[in-house]
Amino acid sequence: MNFKLTEEQELIKKVASGFAKDILAKTAAEEDKTKRFPIENIKELAKMGLMGVNIPFEYGGSEAGVVAYSLAATELAKVSASVAVTMMVTNMAAEIINYFGTEEQKKEHITKIMDGTYVTGAFGLSEPEYGSDAGSLKTTATLDGDYYVINGNKAWITNGGYAGIFIVFARTNKDIKGAKGLSAILVKPGTEGFTIGKEENKMGLKSSSTVSLSFDNVRVHKSNLLGKEGDGFKIAMTALDGGRIGVASQGLGLGLAALEDATAYVKERKQFGRKIAEFQAIQWMLADSATELEAARMLIMQAAFLKESGAKRFSKEAAMAKYFATETANRVAGKAIQMLGGYGYTEDFNLERYYRDVRVTTIYEGTSQIQQLVIGREVLK
Repeated sequence: MNFKLTEEQELIKKVASGFAKDILAKTAAEEDKTKRFPIENIKELAKMGLMGVNIPFEYGGSEAGVVAYSLAATELAKVSASVAVTMMVTNMAAEIINYFGTEEQKKEHITKIMDGTYVTGAFGLSEPEYGSDAGSLKTTATLDGDYYVINGNKAWITNGGYAGIFIVFARTNKDIKGAKGLSAILVKPGTEGFTIGKEENKMGLKSSSTVSLSFDNVRVHKSNLLGKEGDGFKIAMTALDGGRIGVASQGLGLGLAALEDATAYVKERKQFGRKIAEFQAIQWMLADSATELEAARMLIMQAAFLKESGAKRFSKEAAMAKYFATETANRVAGKAIQMLGGYGYTEDFNLERYYRDVRVTTIYEGTSQIQQLVIGREVLK
């Protein structure tokens, strides 16, 4: 098995890493404190091709593949998990339009994501009462002549405050219960009756945008239907499988950053007349963390490679990567703070930010418990 990255993959990784270290690192901590969305840096990512890593050249993308996308997300997350998730969700929105959209939809929307005209893209699936149970969502889209009339509410919408296009999931057939009655519709901000709520006050990822959405008789032309009526659940699951690779990559980046900071600290900190890196207790924490992160990396690369190679199904591999990588990253961040002691608990070090940011990775794009269900069902097959 060849684990060597291609020249293009190495280049994407290098570009993302350089931008993170040279640009994002200067403001990440301050943006976390002020909750400021880094719009200038997000637009720079578009110019660099990182908002469409797996998007074809003809629509302005980098066409570098899923492995390259994962590598970029990891490098950005090492410095700013907020910027990383903004990039991840925008890539996901662009990919879904590319997979299921008409040629007109691709030319109208993907190109604007790629050139920064749309600052971000967003994905409107979760609702106040329904997250993991997507098949039960209540938002409706009723066809009235040539227009869908959308009513309902969405919650926890990443990028929602800055998105130029939303992929909104709604029930287009009230007579069909469950997932089969759902469809996906493209909606632009500013459409009459479409309200974007206030920014949520979150524990972490404070400089990313997370809002609620409200639809009050929002009229959208039927040409904005993504795919066919009834394709909504299939489109959502396709997006989530790919999105889980992104969240796993984000978790890996946060875990690696925590480990790097802890390693640097223990090599300098002295107790009982010697550096604490010399104590076996510290070495074991480092060993466990490094080993588990490397295992996470392999699971992520496997899932990314399968998706990139055109595999029809990679749900199990994506769920395994997301479950293991994010749970690992949470453990590693906790151990890293333990190694720093009281200093790790202060804002003087980045670790407390990593610790807050990484917590949500076991929740969004499907909780760890949902990943276990997905994996378990696949194993039973």
